[in-house]
Amino acid sequence: MTAVRRATGLLVAAFALVAGAALPAHATGYRYWSFWERSGDHWTYATEGPSTARPGDGAVQGFRFAVSADSADATRPRGTADFATICAGTPAKPGTKRVALVLDFGTPADAPSGERPPARRTACARVAPDATAAEALAATAKPLRYDTNALLCAIAGYPRKGCGEQVSGGGQPAGDGKPAGGGKTGQDDGPSLGLPIGAGVIAVLAGAAVWQARRRRHV
Repeated sequence: MTAVRRATGLLVAAFALVAGAALPAHATGYRYWSFWERSGDHWTYATEGPSTARPGDGAVQGFRFAVSADSADATRPRGTADFATICAGTPAKPGTKRVALVLDFGTPADAPSGERPPARRTACARVAPDATAAEALAATAKPLRYDTNALLCAIAGYPRKGCGEQVSGGGQPAGDGKPAGGGKTGQDDGPSLGLPIGAGVIAVLAGAAVWQARRRRHV
């Protein structure tokens, strides 16, 4: 009976070990401007940065300031995003294109310490046919601020400081990490090894526990 209890104790400890390994570490993310493209009624995370993306006439693009762990976790711009509504007061003009922009400055919870986000707003940029999204943004939401790696840091002067800094789950800066690329976080490193390793530990302990129980029973 003692052997069985020991075996049970070993299995409980093993399950606790695996559960601990499977849990994510204290959540961290990056505070930055994410870049979005409107496709029908949905926002899609842009596959390239605003400095290289060249939207067509009638495009709707969005920028959202928030703390996000990665592109899959990024927060979308809020509110309606209809080109006809946003650009209603900007008539078409030959030799130019119009790009509707949604600028969502985020929530107070995601704001850097001491700053308060401006209200969400929209703008219609009339720019040259080959203009990039960054040029459309510059035509409607100055001042813009970039870092030395061309990461978009501020739109319309917000935020006043900081640029893609890594923050802890509590919203405090956690280091000097930066999102990779033009306003995007780095890719996920893949699934944790905690579960497969833990499963192996359980299998070994379970076998050992059964063997020990049988051995003691026949002694």
